Amino acid sequence: MHGADAGLGSGAQALLDATPAAAVEPVLVTLINDLSRAETSFILVLDDYHAIEAHAVHDAVTFLLNHSPPQLHLAITSRSDPPLPLSRLRARDQITELRAADLRFSTKETAAFLNECMGLRLSAEDISALQARTEGWAAGLQLAALSLRGHDDAPGFINAFAGSNRFILDYLVEEVLQRQPDHVRSFLMHTAILDRLSGPLCDTVTGQGGSSAVLEQLERANLFVVPLDDRRQWYRYHHLFAEVLRASAVHEEPELQQSLHRRASEWYQHHDLLEDALKHALAAGDFERAGALLEAALPAIRRSRHDATLRGWLTALPDHVVRANPVLSVFFAWMMLTAGDLGAVEQRLQDAERGLAEASRDGEPTRDRATGLNAGSEEFRALPVTIAVYRAALAQAVGDVAGTAAHARRALELCGPGDHLSRAAAAGFLGLAAWAHGDLDTAVPTFADVGPNLHAAGNIADELASTMVLADMWMARGSLHQPRRLLEQALTAADTAGIASGPPTADLHVGISALHCESGAVAAAKEHLEAGIALGKAASLPENLYRRFVVMARLEHLSGDPGRAIGLLEEAERRYLRGFFPDVWPISAMKARILIGQGALREAADWVRARDLTADDELSYLREFEHLTLTRLLIAQHEADPPNGSLDDAFNLLERLLQAAQTAGRGGSVNEILVLKARAYQAEGRMDSALEALELALKRTQAEGHVRLFLDEGAPMIALLHRAAVERICPGYVSQLLHINPGETSGPTTPGTDARSVPLSEREVQVLRLLDSSLSGPEVARQLYVSLNTLRTHTRHIFEKLQVSNRAEAVRRAREHGLL
Repeated sequence: MHGADAGLGSGAQALLDATPAAAVEPVLVTLINDLSRAETSFILVLDDYHAIEAHAVHDAVTFLLNHSPPQLHLAITSRSDPPLPLSRLRARDQITELRAADLRFSTKETAAFLNECMGLRLSAEDISALQARTEGWAAGLQLAALSLRGHDDAPGFINAFAGSNRFILDYLVEEVLQRQPDHVRSFLMHTAILDRLSGPLCDTVTGQGGSSAVLEQLERANLFVVPLDDRRQWYRYHHLFAEVLRASAVHEEPELQQSLHRRASEWYQHHDLLEDALKHALAAGDFERAGALLEAALPAIRRSRHDATLRGWLTALPDHVVRANPVLSVFFAWMMLTAGDLGAVEQRLQDAERGLAEASRDGEPTRDRATGLNAGSEEFRALPVTIAVYRAALAQAVGDVAGTAAHARRALELCGPGDHLSRAAAAGFLGLAAWAHGDLDTAVPTFADVGPNLHAAGNIADELASTMVLADMWMARGSLHQPRRLLEQALTAADTAGIASGPPTADLHVGISALHCESGAVAAAKEHLEAGIALGKAASLPENLYRRFVVMARLEHLSGDPGRAIGLLEEAERRYLRGFFPDVWPISAMKARILIGQGALREAADWVRARDLTADDELSYLREFEHLTLTRLLIAQHEADPPNGSLDDAFNLLERLLQAAQTAGRGGSVNEILVLKARAYQAEGRMDSALEALELALKRTQAEGHVRLFLDEGAPMIALLHRAAVERICPGYVSQLLHINPGETSGPTTPGTDARSVPLSEREVQVLRLLDSSLSGPEVARQLYVSLNTLRTHTRHIFEKLQVSNRAEAVRRAREHGLL
């Protein structure tokens, strides 16, 4: 105190000088009285308080705190909570605490420390990664910076930076681990195998009681323990500290590791945490037990469509364990199917059939009960159906339509009345078989049964994913409104189910984006595509990842970059997984269409030869998209060299395609064929016939709002649409198509004068269409993914441009001018 005030504390010092062994309390009373008369404030700093072990000192500090005058402020630094009345001080709001979370460096502070203070030149990505690895621990960052000096490969070092780094290891072992009492050190080493800690779990792993108290003690001591909930039931170790503990445990007690993992696995299994139990069984090398646990965990993994998790577990198991378990063999076959390794699928299914026969030799399952798992598990009972379903999937993957239908019907025969999951799969493959055959009148209602069965089975992710396929079928029928409605409803359902950031929400956004592309709403298409990409790969299913690249290519092509579009389609081809749905729109044909549009007819002709396409081919739905692409090439070749001959081959092919599409209810194909007939007639100069075919196409599509179906045909179609406008053919619809900005493909505008001379934006046209429905204002806002205030702004602008004052008048005026 003399450093702050020469006369302060002189009385207390006199007592100590006169009687060195004097009681502490009188000395403190004298000091407190001196402080209370002082005219200035003082801060008493006690550093490294954790080093104090004498209870008398703690008692003295407590007395000082209880009777401290306002002039005195006590600052204590300590690695652990001091044994002082902290709770009472908190209740009185007489304490300010700076804990680990407050001292943790933010990313910005980490950047300043590493680059400015330590003289490193790290990128933002490297800084962010190192901040995450150290969790903002200042000493850890300093040790990492020391290690980084002299390293040329900073990203590589940071990626490998762990508790095994020599600076980190030495520091934590010497400064933390070796300073702990034996029982605490033993607890730390034995529980290091756990990603998260609770008292009961640690009791089981260590074989001793009292773990909850130890965890609370470790938290108070700030020994790199992080609470995971407000009730202090679950904790984890700081990542680097955990790695140091594990490395030390493996080095000092290698013989204990398997038994520790086994105990953890048993505890997790007993508490129905099967994935954690499985992880520790694998770490213990107990592969038979791990296989049984994986079988038990399968229903939950399948319901959530955690395909990557399942693939990781299966590949972690030795092959002989998988082959010996019929359930695992079946799902290994599924993994091979999704990876495109079709040749390996049937052998795995045969393994499963042999295992099933052996396990049920006496009519009842004779499974190994050593693990205490249910011998008649859900997946085991469903094996015959599952095998039939996967054989249907294999047939689907290789284009065997008849085989797909046959195996799917066999699966349906094997299904029990409450086997909703198997019924969904069987109905799905029957629907896909009908689709592959081109029978959309059968495919759509058959596949529509998939969603309700998946919902009844609790497989919400698969239920939502099935909407993607059903939407594709509706598009093939020529609809844009119904598939968009289905996908938007699925997005709402995902939000209601609490999986708005999980699979397949990204796919749903991408699907909606594709539909907006076809209706000419490029801004909305970009919004949904960006939303899907932002959700990330984790919110998509593996079989759907290729879709985002197809839509990206579509948008690039519309923006005038065909080269970039083809590159994206090539990426889509690399990501396309066979075996999930019929390949009715081959990506290679999409690329050929871009080439034809750009006049690269020789390259397109090379594609035709490689696909062995001719106008005289026997027709099948799976080649319809390619034959329509061939027709485009024939028309383009004729336009490039008119004296080269007639378009008889093109007309004959189109007529055969039209008859097949009309018979099977493929409205989308009928629409495209009519547009191509119009183009072929136009190319031969037969304008009356061209306008007649165009009128049929326009009348069939105007209710759905097709735009790209016509505008993708380029300048010749624009000229033909102008002729249609002169002839007053579907005037409102044709006017809408002609007022699309070809550079930006923005929304339709109203032609004419007065209100009609003011163009409506793309978003305003979307709002207008929804106003022409029974939806309320809030419901319209939800459909558009905007706030109610934003919707009101759009509505006000629509009213101003159309010179109306209410919703009904806006709809009526829009109908008058062909906007609806």
